[in-house]
Amino acid sequence: MSELITAELVDLDLSAATKDAAARSLAERMVAAHRVTDLDGFLADVAAREAQMPTGLDGGIGIPHCRSEHVGAPTLAFGRSARGIDFGAADGPADLIFLIAAPAGADDDHLTILSGLARRLMDPEFTAALRAGDDPGTVAALIRGEEPAPETEPAPEAADVPEGKAPEAGAPERAASPADDGDGAPFRIVAVTSCPTGIAHTYMAAESLTAAGRADGVEVTVETQGSAGFSKLDPSVIAAADAVIWAHDVEVREKARFRGKPLVDVGVKAGVNRPAELITEARRKAERGEISAVPEGGDGPEGGDGPEAGDGGGSGADGAHFGVRLRTYLMSGVSYMVPFVAAGGLLIALSFAIGGYEIADAKSVADHFVWGQADSWAALLNQIGSAAFGFLVPVLAGYIAYGMADRPALVPGFVGGAIALTVEAGFLGGLVAGLLAGAVVTAIQRVPVHPTLRGIMPVLVIPLSASAVVGFLMFIVVGKPIAALQGALTDWLNGLSGSNAVILGVVLGLMMCFDMGGPLNKVAYAFAVGGLADPTDGSLKVMAAVMAAGMVPPLALALATTVRKKLFTKTERENGRAAWVLGASFITEGAIPFAAADPLRVIPSVMAGGAVTGALSMAFGCTLRAPHGGIFVVPLIGEPFLYLLAIAAGTLVATALVVLLKGARHTAAVPAGEGAATAPEARVGATA
Repeated sequence: MSELITAELVDLDLSAATKDAAARSLAERMVAAHRVTDLDGFLADVAAREAQMPTGLDGGIGIPHCRSEHVGAPTLAFGRSARGIDFGAADGPADLIFLIAAPAGADDDHLTILSGLARRLMDPEFTAALRAGDDPGTVAALIRGEEPAPETEPAPEAADVPEGKAPEAGAPERAASPADDGDGAPFRIVAVTSCPTGIAHTYMAAESLTAAGRADGVEVTVETQGSAGFSKLDPSVIAAADAVIWAHDVEVREKARFRGKPLVDVGVKAGVNRPAELITEARRKAERGEISAVPEGGDGPEGGDGPEAGDGGGSGADGAHFGVRLRTYLMSGVSYMVPFVAAGGLLIALSFAIGGYEIADAKSVADHFVWGQADSWAALLNQIGSAAFGFLVPVLAGYIAYGMADRPALVPGFVGGAIALTVEAGFLGGLVAGLLAGAVVTAIQRVPVHPTLRGIMPVLVIPLSASAVVGFLMFIVVGKPIAALQGALTDWLNGLSGSNAVILGVVLGLMMCFDMGGPLNKVAYAFAVGGLADPTDGSLKVMAAVMAAGMVPPLALALATTVRKKLFTKTERENGRAAWVLGASFITEGAIPFAAADPLRVIPSVMAGGAVTGALSMAFGCTLRAPHGGIFVVPLIGEPFLYLLAIAAGTLVATALVVLLKGARHTAAVPAGEGAATAPEARVGATA
């Protein structure tokens, strides 16, 4: 690890009070070492990763980390805090903070070493040595593996690994063979661990499970599906296993390998923090003969990570409440649909900018294209964009089904989505078709079949039978009622005026600003872009209101940090400069660092501003045909000046509330006469 951490990247007296301030302090050392090229951009990536799931671990450890295009070389910085910093761990603040920075295209060797560090953090003697070290150079050498922790012996599974080297990345990890349990064979568990970034939690969960297995006399073999490689478990090891544990926050790859086994399905942090409980639960399920439903289909998509789940559980049947799983399925479909929306929508918007709205009625460019005519190019862009838009509903339905039942559900999902377009059931029809396809495939997979038929089930039997069932349901049973509902919704949107339109704008504005890129934000955005597949005046107003409201949070915080600098820390003021560009580009996530530091003041303020903007946009009758772009697509907006006025009004309201609430806190926190002597940094990120 000689290239990853040096003495200059170690701070044994980290004075930061919040996780954002800690990340900035350590990141500044990375910038000084020429490892990070853009401080604000990198910190935004760290904050976005932190928003997915807190990075605090039991035992006083915080591991903020991310993969970022602003990282020039894989880097690790370490800070030790005397007061402790809250990183969201259940057992309290962290005093050992590791900031892990990996380039977007980091090579396997460096990620292997980072995964080795993650495993070592599970060793109490290693963390004790970090707490006792008094020299940055010595601590850096300890982290690099050049100096062993005092009285530390190599773990059994690492006995053959050269000093300072981690086990091969992605290779299955096996706990040392335990003693027989009385019948000649130990209890065997196979596990899969994975996290969204694939750098730290993936390998820490693997280490925790193998260590807990050794302590309990259980043979645990782990497949780490992280960024540092993916080596599949040997089929014979899976066949011999008595139970399976999935500790994951992205979809497990090739699920069907584990069919027919007792399954414990949880989030990755459960694998880090309570491995013994998971092993006990796995044993109990095996004793009861409880077999969990796992898709019977063949290999899943190699490297195809699915939607991210929360800490409470994975996406499987055992790990989460139905409502959580349903949201995951829907977000899976939306996440795959959005690129089609962006590409198709912007192409269509550009075609209107060049050729006017009548270009939608142009003849096919395959037969009528003139190189020197602008209208021909406009028609070309329009027809390419329309072709992309034609995939919206089938892709939505197909990947909802995929999220539910893996690859065998893709065909019936796409077929159901295409039928939804045929019967004019639209976006709602696609949602229903995807859910139906996933449910039908899941039901078929639970039917016992003869072993000789298993090979053809995922490629023939399931696609054929499920497509027939879903097609029947969509054509004959549910398609027409959904089409009627879709038509009623369209008529309602087209007829919106006055107070009704304003109320809808308020609701959409609140949803866009509540979690700033989270589930509610995505639901509002999906509702808006769904209307672009078959645009009407009402749906175009909804799209305009959604994008306008989504721009408010970062713009408001950028303005607040400009007009009342003393209310914000140095870190927040620097984030505010970046937030101008992010807000103007319709990247609502630019406000996340502010909301994370002071949620009870920032979130209500920006929600109020978003509600004002959404209401005004609807009241002004602004329309938008582009699904993204911020101020850069203003020429494509109906009533552009009123649209900008709506954004400005909401931004001013949110800014005023943020300044008012933070100012009240500042007045209460600083005694009279001492405010001028109190540095902003002394109030770093204080939360309510």
